[in-house]
Amino acid sequence: MTTLNLVFAGTPEFSVSALDALYAAGHQVSLVLTQPDRPAGRGRKLSPSPVKLRALELGLAIAQPESLHTEEITRTLRDLQPDLMVVVAYGLIIPRQVLVIPRLGCINIHASLLPRWRGAAPIQRAILAGDSKTGVCIMQMDEGLDTGPVWLREKVDITDEDTGGSLHDKLAARGADALLSALPNILAGQPGPVRQQAEGACYARKLDKSEARIDWKDSATAIWLRIRAFNPWPVAETLYHGERLRIWSAIPEPGPGEAAPGRVLACDKKGVLVDTGEGLLRLLQVQMPGKRPVTAREFANANPLHDVCLGT
Repeated sequence: MTTLNLVFAGTPEFSVSALDALYAAGHQVSLVLTQPDRPAGRGRKLSPSPVKLRALELGLAIAQPESLHTEEITRTLRDLQPDLMVVVAYGLIIPRQVLVIPRLGCINIHASLLPRWRGAAPIQRAILAGDSKTGVCIMQMDEGLDTGPVWLREKVDITDEDTGGSLHDKLAARGADALLSALPNILAGQPGPVRQQAEGACYARKLDKSEARIDWKDSATAIWLRIRAFNPWPVAETLYHGERLRIWSAIPEPGPGEAAPGRVLACDKKGVLVDTGEGLLRLLQVQMPGKRPVTAREFANANPLHDVCLGT
């Protein structure tokens, strides 16, 4: 196996599997780029990224520039003379002057089947759209937004049980494996990467907390997809007597309902049945502010739901 001199750029938990894989394979990770420490939690204390924490554990050199457009970081990267830069959910734009520094350029692990779901939130957008498949691509980076040619792509099924969290974990592991599988071809330069087609391209915009609010006029299936996609963040929610009620899991059921979207129709050991714009949705796990998540049955036992209309 040829040992490569690498720069690794990544920030969230999704990136850690790839860093671990490169380190375990014996490659020289000369520098880890990750975003600066950010405020987090109720105390808003500065917290290091998951990649920084892992790099510290591995004893790797770390840099946390606010931008890669500076002469300082460009000079630092040039001095390292890297063979390749591996980018995984880094979160900062890689400018042209950086893209051309490594001998083999820069590659990216992207969590979709490009060109579908280019952008920041491909995992959640795939679930939200009702896609049955997604995957990972090892892409040669160019100056566009996830537009570079693809060295390797691997498909992953999206099951009815998948959430944003479970699919994240699947794709992180698959992406790390795919990265190691692609490296020999990247090193050899053949067979070369395949150019993306324009057909089927779509953009996975960043998630926003405002998207979490459920509109009960939507179909039961659409709401179910939203609940799954936004678990564990930002978590789908509705209003119960004016208070926020998070919905962690649910399942659609057939039925005509009463043409009263949001109205609770029944509570039993299976959960809480709610009318929607089309079909019925059975709530399975919910959470009130300051409380732990509970089964919908437990919630119904402790809170009056007769003739309640959620969302108001």
